[in-house]
Amino acid sequence: MGCSGCGTATGGKPNGCKSNGGCSSGGCNRMNAYDWLRNLPIADLDSACKVIEVSFSQGTRKDFFRNTTLQHFEKGDLIAVEGVSGFDVGEVSLTGEIVRLQMKKRGAKEDNPEMKKVLRRATDRDIEVRNQNKAREPEAVIRSRAIAKQLRLDMKISQVEMQADGRKATFFYIADGRVDFRELIKVYASEFKVKVEMRQIGARQEAGKVGGIGSCGRELCCSTWLTDFKSVNTAAARYQNLSINQTKLSGQCGRLKCCLNYELDTYLDALQHFPENCDVLQVAKGNAFLIKKDIFKNLMWYTLPDSNKQYPLSLERVRKIKTLNQQGTRPEELEPVDLAASKTTEKEPEMVELVGQISLRTLEKAEKKKKQQQREKSQPNRNQGQRGQGQGQQGQGQQGQGNKGQQQGQQNKQQGNQPRPQQRSQQNNPNRNQQGQRPNNPGRQQGGNQNRNQQGGNNQQKPNNPNQGKENQ
Repeated sequence: MGCSGCGTATGGKPNGCKSNGGCSSGGCNRMNAYDWLRNLPIADLDSACKVIEVSFSQGTRKDFFRNTTLQHFEKGDLIAVEGVSGFDVGEVSLTGEIVRLQMKKRGAKEDNPEMKKVLRRATDRDIEVRNQNKAREPEAVIRSRAIAKQLRLDMKISQVEMQADGRKATFFYIADGRVDFRELIKVYASEFKVKVEMRQIGARQEAGKVGGIGSCGRELCCSTWLTDFKSVNTAAARYQNLSINQTKLSGQCGRLKCCLNYELDTYLDALQHFPENCDVLQVAKGNAFLIKKDIFKNLMWYTLPDSNKQYPLSLERVRKIKTLNQQGTRPEELEPVDLAASKTTEKEPEMVELVGQISLRTLEKAEKKKKQQQREKSQPNRNQGQRGQGQGQQGQGQQGQGNKGQQQGQQNKQQGNQPRPQQRSQQNNPNRNQQGQRPNNPGRQQGGNQNRNQQGGNNQQKPNNPNQGKENQ
């Protein structure tokens, strides 16, 4: 959650989320609280709170210290405070009036004379010594577990926290019962050369110190905001109609999840409207046994001995059957609620355009259809072009034939102007008429005209020569 390095950097520019240590979400370190009184002006400096809250080991442990020097500290500043026969370095988590509310929540008093004091702002040397001693913690955990195993003690060392100056070490352990660790303390003191303090914690506190991600996808509640742990039992799961599955209901600590208690009060309030003592209902077919209660739909589910089918009954029907049973009568049927009829059908919209509904197959079909339409459009154009070329060639042929006909017509005209022997002898031949045609052979004249028309062109006919067939006078 949040960013890292949220304190004020060199040059006055904040790192991380740029909030200068005043995160609104309070998620930069564990067990953090939002200071919603941070920008509140202080009317009287004498009555202002002189206690600040300091966190150690990234928020796993917090304590209150009195600021006797009256120095101004911001959230995220590293300061040196009093420790056990030495000093410790921590991070300022809260300042101002919000500290009084946190002290009241934890039962601490502001005027407690045993409250430790703030020494100074942490120097580079203090931070360097603290980092060196913090680097010894993983090795100390491994060695301390081996020593506890050699002494055959029924305990588990969860975490070792070193003081900043290296003079004290706190060993957090888990045990089911009381453990006699008098001999263990002597071995630890001689092994690590520090003052030893033993603290017993539970499985939930251990999970809060280690941290992790829950099944919901968020950080564990015990490591982010949950301070007090309430007992959780399987009755909370039964009230919420959850299956008693130890694997699903257990958290990282191996105990039942704390979130089972979050909605328990809501379920208990809703179950007050359900009828009581209705676990068994008597009907004509036998006794109907209660299986579960649905508080969202106000239904109670029953089963009959002759089948495994579950019948949902309304609260009014259950009360009515219970009243009849008290009177000594058994109804014929349970009259369950028809869930299929009461289920509303959603109307699909006529046109829905959502991302992902267009597949590659539909795109391929559209592409093929578009190409086919283009082909169909291009084919008639090609046919028309071929027809136009054919007609143009045919027209050129006809034009050539027409030119040939005109040339032959001019030659015939020139020949018609000259006297022919037939015309000369026409006067002496009585069988010819005035036009120079023989009356007895009409087919010859038609054939001659047809040959002339074919030579002149298919669609054009040569006009008759007025000088042809006339007599020369």
